[in-house]
Amino acid sequence: MELSGVLIALIASVLVGGGLVTYLSATNKNHWIKLLLAFSGGFLLAIIFRHLLPDLYHDGDNSMGIYILFGFLIQLVLEYFSGGIEHGHVHIHPKQQLPWLLFLSLSIHSIIEGIPLGNHFAGIESGDHHQHETLFWGIIFHQIPVAVALMTLLINTNLKPWKNWLVLFSFGIMTPIGVLLGLNVSPEEIGIDVHMILAVVVGMFLHISTTIIFETTENHKFNLLKLISIVVGVFLAMFMY
Repeated sequence: MELSGVLIALIASVLVGGGLVTYLSATNKNHWIKLLLAFSGGFLLAIIFRHLLPDLYHDGDNSMGIYILFGFLIQLVLEYFSGGIEHGHVHIHPKQQLPWLLFLSLSIHSIIEGIPLGNHFAGIESGDHHQHETLFWGIIFHQIPVAVALMTLLINTNLKPWKNWLVLFSFGIMTPIGVLLGLNVSPEEIGIDVHMILAVVVGMFLHISTTIIFETTENHKFNLLKLISIVVGVFLAMFMY
């Protein structure tokens, strides 16, 4: 996929998430949001174990585990400020103020996950072509439910509707900003190996995907439709290449 297509798709995925909230809320079909979230959790977890982890360890660099753990911990810190909106968890209080720390946390997360994609387009290879394709689709399927959660929160703030969409669009351009950073700033220039950045993103994805799966349980028992959604996500990621 061309760079322009990637940037457009990343922004479009966020806007699609916002549109889903508007439609599903109007038709009282919010249960589909949970199923979409469960699907994204299964998809993310599968691409981690099927594609991203094997590629990271392909060259026998055992230090990658440290950076994966670092990414896991970074996500923990970010979620302290975001309240877990990255995995669809949102606290709604009617007419509340927009929590800007939450928006900042989401933005940092999105920028970081876009950098490895930019490195690829800059010709700084951290694996084969399929690795970057799976990372791209992982971000897409992850951003839609995040946008759903963010738009749900925005609807319940004191912002006007057009401002809700402006904030959502601002969030949507954060991953493309990360892509452009990765395109124009070589990790080696600042003493960082490109594999390290990807490993941090994998750690962040690992935290998000496992949290989604465990939070999509009810009384520690999987709802059948949610289980099916997770399995479909897993199989799609396993057999898409």
